[in-house]
Amino acid sequence: MQWVEVSIQTTHGATEAVADVFHSLGAGGVVIEDPLLLNELRASGAWELTDIPEQENTEVVVVTAYFPDDSELKGRLSAVEDEMTAIEERIGVCRFGKTCFRKVSETDWENEWKQFFHVTRITESLVIKPSWEEYEAEPGDKVIELDPGMAFGTGTHHTTGMCMRRLEKVLKSGMSVFDIGTGSGILAIAAAKLGASCVKAIDIDETAVRIATDNVRKNNLSHVIEVAKGDLLHATEGKADIIIANIIADVIVMLLPDILSRLNKEGVFLASGIISDRLEDITETAKQHGLYVEAVDTQGGWVVMQMRREE
Repeated sequence: MQWVEVSIQTTHGATEAVADVFHSLGAGGVVIEDPLLLNELRASGAWELTDIPEQENTEVVVVTAYFPDDSELKGRLSAVEDEMTAIEERIGVCRFGKTCFRKVSETDWENEWKQFFHVTRITESLVIKPSWEEYEAEPGDKVIELDPGMAFGTGTHHTTGMCMRRLEKVLKSGMSVFDIGTGSGILAIAAAKLGASCVKAIDIDETAVRIATDNVRKNNLSHVIEVAKGDLLHATEGKADIIIANIIADVIVMLLPDILSRLNKEGVFLASGIISDRLEDITETAKQHGLYVEAVDTQGGWVVMQMRREE
């Protein structure tokens, strides 16, 4: 399949808004290249970044989307420019240079990922291993074999890493989990590796559903994880002990009214993909819908929020 890569250089503050534009217009994958994150990962030693130099310009974030090269492409690209103009009217100029375009094949995209995606330890037990690399597991390791393909989610972004660390703290063996906006399926697989007995992984994007299904199969977890195409919670039935949504703040706001009715009494809602500036907004909205925030983790300008139903 042929894809068109669309890249926008933007500020840290506008990163979420730009990614939201791409997601809302049906991008098959969205990648955020955050130089601050790369430098932090280099310094931590958690990721083999020997091929990537120290990032000098840390003010510019590159948000890249992949759109199918089909009959809808022209309208989508025009809508990107219209939406970016609307964003800048609201918050001021937030782009550096012009929007960049190039045609790529799915194989080209995957090969580019392989230059930068290596074995990464996310928590004390959870380790992400790209399908093309070798890794000798240590005692206690729970290894997630992953090929992100055209779907978002490698575990190296702050939002995903913080979600995985929160999951390790709250998930007990036998719990049920809904993963909303599963992307590559990484959080659903992490939940299953940590002991969840039933995981429903949902994404509105068909490419993400296909890739997540492949990753679940690679990890021999098809008997635990069900991957389905759907919009937010509408593709699930019943209730869960943990609901995860690593999306963006505006979608979290849309999801909050439905959380209580789909969460077991002692259940936990983990919301991520939220920039720090939206923390107060999400906290207030959650309160309006009967949820209180019991824990917040922050890293690199992003937050993950752990919520429960108010007593």
